[in-house]
Amino acid sequence: MDNERINSATILIVDDQEYNIHLLERILGRAGYTNIISLVEPEHIQRVITEVQPDIILLDWHMPGVDGMKALGMIRELSGEDQYLPVLVITADVTSDAKQKALQAGAHDFLTKPVDRTEVILRINNLLRTRYLHLQLRTQKDTLEERVQQRTVELQQAKHEILQLLGRASEYRDDMTGQHTQRVGRLSGLIARELGLPERTIELLIMAAPLHDIGKIGIPDELLLKPGRFDPEELERMKAHTTIGYNIIQASSFEVLKIAGVIAYSHHEKWDGTGYPQGLSGLSIPLEARIVALADFYDALTHERPYKKAWTPEEATAEILLQRERHFDPDVVDAFLKVIQEKPDLLVEEPAR
Repeated sequence: MDNERINSATILIVDDQEYNIHLLERILGRAGYTNIISLVEPEHIQRVITEVQPDIILLDWHMPGVDGMKALGMIRELSGEDQYLPVLVITADVTSDAKQKALQAGAHDFLTKPVDRTEVILRINNLLRTRYLHLQLRTQKDTLEERVQQRTVELQQAKHEILQLLGRASEYRDDMTGQHTQRVGRLSGLIARELGLPERTIELLIMAAPLHDIGKIGIPDELLLKPGRFDPEELERMKAHTTIGYNIIQASSFEVLKIAGVIAYSHHEKWDGTGYPQGLSGLSIPLEARIVALADFYDALTHERPYKKAWTPEEATAEILLQRERHFDPDVVDAFLKVIQEKPDLLVEEPAR
């Protein structure tokens, strides 16, 4: 560490005797220190520390009103435990009791008067070097924490983008815009919020919902894009996309993918138990799947596909009302109705990302 930085350090001298202050100022000036501030009224120590931001404090121990013990307490209040503001107590009290009390109260070093000029400069230099090393370590720590936070944000963004891309991949053959999966995610989040679910659950649902049809990757084009109704054999083959999707992502250790696996597997279950693949009914169907089932149904009806024309929002909503307590959870239907009343721009397309 260069001497220029040491000599430019801000040194605060606190002593009620001006003679002692002048003596220290001469010693420090001859040693090359250029930024020395003195205080003869220790009761103002907190204000002065806040104003000048010293690098070290030279503190007398026996002073009227605010003695060294009280002054150290005031210094600790300002500096906090994570700061290293060295305090060198300089006193005429040569008793071991004074030294012990000063060090216990937070002083970093202790000298008795009359001071040896060489010794006082060496002690100050050592304390300043320690302070600058502490500041350097803290800067490095802050920089490292910033990098970790930035990297964490980048990883979260990358994970989110990967989930979006996977969702688009599952829809690419019958929705080249990839917007269906994103709309289902947004609508699912709005319904979940209307149901009063925790914000963390809503965030996970918005990210997981676009993967509800990931299993379509395993369905042949001639079946996936077939216009009109499926025959019984084709319907069974199409139903397999729920199991395929679940098998693709169920082994993941990530919470969002675990939820996505549940949704992929169960979003075609029906409230009355006539759905697939397990024939679950009512509350035995995972809530996330119940929400996505309605969001998927509404969006699929209101958007054109190669094999169907789009319904109007009013027609789709009327159909959902007919399916209340049959296909859909009645509470989810009620939440959906509130959402579309409050969000008239719900069907506005968002640009692909």
